[in-house]
Amino acid sequence: MCAPLTPNHLEALVRHWNTLSEAGNPESFHSRSHLTRITCGTKVKEKKTSTPVRLITEEELEMYDGSRDGQPIYMAVKGVVFDVTTGKEFYGKGAPYNALVGKDSTRAVAKMSLDPADLTHDTTGLTEEQLQSLDRIFTGTYKAKYPIVGYTARHVLNEDGSPNKNFKPEDQPHFTMKEEL
Repeated sequence: MCAPLTPNHLEALVRHWNTLSEAGNPESFHSRSHLTRITCGTKVKEKKTSTPVRLITEEELEMYDGSRDGQPIYMAVKGVVFDVTTGKEFYGKGAPYNALVGKDSTRAVAKMSLDPADLTHDTTGLTEEQLQSLDRIFTGTYKAKYPIVGYTARHVLNEDGSPNKNFKPEDQPHFTMKEEL
């Protein structure tokens, strides 16, 4: 097994993503196998995966709000971006929960609210009961039903653009370490 991702590895990962992004190619950012090569060295078993691990900016997330036909519908909860397109009847244009998509709606999910003031990532001031509800819904609904397409940049980076040292890909719901050869 690989060692846990260190802050230095995370910084290298973010630098690499920034290089791809500056080259106009953020969509190619790190398949899980590529991420494993960075974190575990080059002697790893690589399994092809079609699900990329990506950083998604707030501006990019806004483009996936269900208003464009044929485009996926994305929603973030706790900084994890889910593709909720299969729930189009709930999240699509004009649907009951459309207000939640195209943004990180963590607070709204915790409070079971569609109030525009709650359509934010900010969990400040939530009660213990609301935080427990958030965890149950995050695990029982979103992680169970919808594919993860990435993370909000806020989840991985600090406000100043430096790496969030508390973010550990190996602790994330979709991340799998590959065995060494």
